[in-house]
Amino acid sequence: MAWALALHGGAGPARGRTYDREEAHMAEVLKRGADMLEEGLSALDVVVSMVRELEDSGFHVAGKGASANANGEYELDAAVMDGSLRRAGAVAALIGFRSPIMAARAVMEQTPHVLLVGNGAKAFALEMGLEEIEEPHAYYTPAVSRQVDPGELAHGTVGAVARDIGGRLAAATSTGGLLNKMPGRVGDTPLIGAGTWADERVAVSCTGQGEYFMRAAVAADISARVRYGGQTLAFACAGALADMETQGGDGGLIAVDAMGNVSAPFVSEGMKRGIATHTGRFEVSTFR
Repeated sequence: MAWALALHGGAGPARGRTYDREEAHMAEVLKRGADMLEEGLSALDVVVSMVRELEDSGFHVAGKGASANANGEYELDAAVMDGSLRRAGAVAALIGFRSPIMAARAVMEQTPHVLLVGNGAKAFALEMGLEEIEEPHAYYTPAVSRQVDPGELAHGTVGAVARDIGGRLAAATSTGGLLNKMPGRVGDTPLIGAGTWADERVAVSCTGQGEYFMRAAVAADISARVRYGGQTLAFACAGALADMETQGGDGGLIAVDAMGNVSAPFVSEGMKRGIATHTGRFEVSTFR
């Protein structure tokens, strides 16, 4: 009956301000997710629900809290993966919809594909009847509004990973991408194996400078380290993250394994995160 759940709200926090509101909201969301797992809901249903709530909160650089790109448009990315069947769905550069994670799940469940982008993703979301945003500039309330220097990879993401009482693993990730990013830029979040992964061994959701996570295939690398190297979850996560860091990137991740172990390492200044397990562990924090 072991279950475990972890959430993140991005690895972008910097000291100098408090994140009390964000942590309080994450604790509420985490409690609901823990109750869902305790009641026997699937890991897939729980991670999608958790990410949708984080998208709606406006507290993170995802969903309502996303920032515009250099052209003033809101291009969002998301991915979900069901580890028990190795199914996955993702959208990238999606414009005009409230919940990118719901679009990603629809790609997984309603198409033979894994990733839809741009206008194709938009047309599909319309076909699925997903909720549109009528006035983007009235809807979005950027969680981070500071000026970003050209070439600066300022980032933010939300994600969830879970093991349900049936032993199934799932991961979901959603992001507004880099602040003031180039139009059309896509990061690691919707790329299966880079920013999101789930199989029979681990479920992983990453956050940070996506260009570096893509080059290191961080999420899938963790599963490979567990499978081929026989590493523990914590050791595998630390190793994959260190490999990314050697390239000059920063960020973090959350992961859960088939036994319900949870790991949430980061090599950035902070990472908004929450962990809950069937053993009674319940914690939410931003810094070390």
